[in-house]
Amino acid sequence: MTKPLAIVLGGGKGTRLFPLTKERAKPAVPFGGKYRLVDIPISNCINSGIKQIFILTQFNSASLHIHISNTYIFDVFTRGFVEILAAEQTYEDSNWYQGTADAVRQNMMHLKAQKPSHYIILSGDQLYRMDLADMLKKHIENGAEISIAAKPVSRKEAAGLGIINADKTGRATDFAEKPADDADISHLRFPSNILENREEVSAGEEYLASMGIYIFDAPVMEKLLDNDFADFGKHIIPEAISNQKVYVYPFTKYWEDIGTIKAFYDANLNLASLSPEFNFYDEAMPIYTHRRHLPATKINFCTVSETLAAEGSIITNASIVNSIIGIRTIIETGANLNGVYCMGATYYETPAEKEANRIKKMPNLGIGKGSLIKGAIIDINARIGDGCRIGVDDIKREDGTYTNYSIVDGIIVITKNGILPAGTVI
Repeated sequence: MTKPLAIVLGGGKGTRLFPLTKERAKPAVPFGGKYRLVDIPISNCINSGIKQIFILTQFNSASLHIHISNTYIFDVFTRGFVEILAAEQTYEDSNWYQGTADAVRQNMMHLKAQKPSHYIILSGDQLYRMDLADMLKKHIENGAEISIAAKPVSRKEAAGLGIINADKTGRATDFAEKPADDADISHLRFPSNILENREEVSAGEEYLASMGIYIFDAPVMEKLLDNDFADFGKHIIPEAISNQKVYVYPFTKYWEDIGTIKAFYDANLNLASLSPEFNFYDEAMPIYTHRRHLPATKINFCTVSETLAAEGSIITNASIVNSIIGIRTIIETGANLNGVYCMGATYYETPAEKEANRIKKMPNLGIGKGSLIKGAIIDINARIGDGCRIGVDDIKREDGTYTNYSIVDGIIVITKNGILPAGTVI
């Protein structure tokens, strides 16, 4: 019998997603209006029948702990769990995680205690839907010691990824980490016969890029980590290809690395498009998250197009286009949103709290009357006052960190608990 153990790598400081990671671990960043990033790999595991899952993290893990403990509760008969292993000092090692492989190495005593047959390594900042049970099945059928999920990409995309070559049987033969744009990598083109669905691959996608999703035979991974190598992609995998039975698992469906603000913003807004690349409406393989028992969203006299609105929101006399409205979002009359991801709020303000806000001349939670917002991410519990103009005026905006907001790749990010007084112009 197989006994797979899933390990979700939560990443380090999450600098590429700053300021969304200023007060939370990367896997805890809200996504899609009502989810967290960590819900994606966990849901893929559950839908694949894999219910023993560890999440490795070391920065700002409090909100991640709360989300996991409130969401993933298995009964005693499933023998399942989702648990966080945060970085800890021991007599053997007092260092922070030095990389993906080192994070797993430092937790090996906890992992080995589960006596798994296989380790499944997953990333905490990717958007995809995969049958991991099928990948494990192919791993066993191939007699593989390591399997790597790999996506066909073009030469242009290959420059930022780890590129794997494979023979006609699917066995990996070569690896190049982020080859330069001008490097000749024609020898890394993969044989098309290893794809089951060649029609799903676009013209020009001639290379296989590692998705950072691995399956290891347990004894093999334990042996390969008996060193000081820091990363799977940079060190462990290239070394293993020469000495172990490493096979690729071609994956031709939607997959997106959402580890940067630009990729995060684009992936979220795409969910609200007419034909999104990632389908949340798949009842056979749902994405799970915390059940909040909130009322349905109330929409009064609004114009709404290509928009997702999570539960518990109240939107009045507003115009909203190509946006995502998160849980408990309050949008007041006359507001106009275009290309906005509003993450919402963790609570509703009482009338007494709103009166106190008025006395202190502080905006209420949500978006105030007549505010115009374009091309922005509004983090949890932000307060946007009346008549604000964010991203709508033709003014020069330099990337950087400012009071209550940042600008990253031209995208305005209102920070968690940020306050923009009435009339603010960004």
